[in-house]
Amino acid sequence: MSQFSLSVRENSPAQVIDLNGYLDAHTAPQLEQAFQNLLDEKRFNIIVNFRDLIYISSAGLGVFMAFVEDVRGNEGDIKLVAMSPKVYNVFDLLGFPMLYEIYDEEHQARQKFLDSPSSSLG
Repeated sequence: MSQFSLSVRENSPAQVIDLNGYLDAHTAPQLEQAFQNLLDEKRFNIIVNFRDLIYISSAGLGVFMAFVEDVRGNEGDIKLVAMSPKVYNVFDLLGFPMLYEIYDEEHQARQKFLDSPSSSLG
């Protein structure tokens, strides 16, 4: 079984999902559940921190596509931060930088939410 963990924390005005390890078909359901929980709690400003993620598969990428429409439909967004070059290359190959804002540091994504006129309390 792949080593993977995640945690969710508040960094107002956003919720941060910290990823650790290998995000693949076996571990993607954990990320799906984290996103679903945030949506159920009406938390639509989401930052995903990849600092400790070693690997991502197409199944992991699919989780982001599954939730972005619902998040943006509620005037929120998913911003991605701190990707290693290896993880970034996977996102880049599939054109994700055209769909998502990707930042080097978490504080940059947080500031973007603070500057956004549609930023909700979520």
